Amino acid sequence: MPIKKILVANRGEIAIRVMRSAREMGIATVAVYSDADKLLPHASYADEAINIGPAPASESYLVQEKIIDACKKTGADAIHPGYGFLSENAAFAKKVEKAGINFIGPSPKAISIMGDKLTSKQTVQKFNVPLVPGMDKPINDVEKAKKVADEIGYPIMIKASAGGGGKGMRIVNEKKNFEEQMERAMSEAKNSFGNDEVFLEKYIASPKHIEVQVLGDKHGNIVHLFERECSIQRRHQKVVEEAPSALLSDKKRMKIGEAAVNVAKSCDYFGAGTVEFIADENLDFYFLEMNTRLQVEHPVTELITGVDLVKEQIKIADNQPLPFKQEDLTVSGHSLEVRVYAEDPSNNFLPDTGKLLTYQRPQGAGVRVDDGYEEGLDVSIYYDPMIAKLISYGKDRNEAIERMKRAIREYQISGVKTTLPFCDFVLGHKEFLDGTFTTKFVENHFTPDVLKEEISDEMSEAALAVAHHVFESKKLRVSKNHSSEKKWKSRARN
Repeated sequence: MPIKKILVANRGEIAIRVMRSAREMGIATVAVYSDADKLLPHASYADEAINIGPAPASESYLVQEKIIDACKKTGADAIHPGYGFLSENAAFAKKVEKAGINFIGPSPKAISIMGDKLTSKQTVQKFNVPLVPGMDKPINDVEKAKKVADEIGYPIMIKASAGGGGKGMRIVNEKKNFEEQMERAMSEAKNSFGNDEVFLEKYIASPKHIEVQVLGDKHGNIVHLFERECSIQRRHQKVVEEAPSALLSDKKRMKIGEAAVNVAKSCDYFGAGTVEFIADENLDFYFLEMNTRLQVEHPVTELITGVDLVKEQIKIADNQPLPFKQEDLTVSGHSLEVRVYAEDPSNNFLPDTGKLLTYQRPQGAGVRVDDGYEEGLDVSIYYDPMIAKLISYGKDRNEAIERMKRAIREYQISGVKTTLPFCDFVLGHKEFLDGTFTTKFVENHFTPDVLKEEISDEMSEAALAVAHHVFESKKLRVSKNHSSEKKWKSRARN
């Protein structure tokens, strides 16, 4: 039976994004919302909406039974999880299937394999995917780990086996610091994920973070939709992304794409997924992890390929084969995305909350805004602080950058501080413009003083413009007065 009604188990911009594609396909939609989100646009955009509980995600968006119950109440025959929340929860995907509801995503098995960093590495290794030198088994014995570190060679990266988002992660440059950092990493991993096991790998000091979009159907067909450059990050989370990478050659692009397809093949993947790699100074790349869901930055891939990834997800879940082969896909133009977070970049990117007193989106050629807010709404303390994704497209990278700069300046937001000034700074930096930036960009080039200087320069320019305007106005008044005086004297003589 074809999918007729989709419940989107998410909120904000990604919920609206999914609903738009579903609406174009003639599929009805159901929104879920917490008490804090009852006024958000996604709740009114859907054909139906249902309240699933209090504001904390642990009492609403993360309660699996409430999501499945909402499906049963509304008659939804499929669930799209978006990203975050339950999108990479294998147990949830299994429960959805057991309830006779179509899960728009990969199999629980694929989610489970790729959800564990070590299991995923062991799995892809059989398909000759390049890996960073390191361990393929977890460890929580400090003395044994110290010997492994000596074999790998410093610097070393310690990573929580069951984690992500920078939790339980430590960089060790020298042997004398290993024991202390190992203990800290294990403690943080235990507190964050309930598991103190970690693994070690060679630390690549200044890598580029490059990921590849893949699509697979339930008939064994898998393709990649080229790469995205995601190296501009703060706290190990992306802020600026683009497609394609500014530095990859066609040969390297083909190789990294083939590697991503092999990763997907290793776990019989279907649906949309992203394979993440790190690349060293020679652009030699190594498998990092696979995200078994739609990525926040998926719009840049859509713009350079012309493929609606959400529609493809729905078709795949509906057991339809991919409508294209690898050779049918090409890169056309260039696209950038900046994440508009309610954060204060001048205060270590701390989240900011409050009411959107002004909220005016940029418009014009080559500009797309995916958001989930309106003017007058509150940015809540309960969820991720992302307000919107601002995306630009151009015939080449220069045009995409210029359009993004223009869009950033047109985006009017007041009431909360945002990352827009930081993104504007990035787009004007020499290292970004020449494409040589790495994940160390913020650490190496950004301080709050930079934004203060830019604001000061802008205020100076504005002050000069005002002064010039006043001066010209005075000149005009003097000229008019002088002219009037001459006319009066002339009339008096007559």
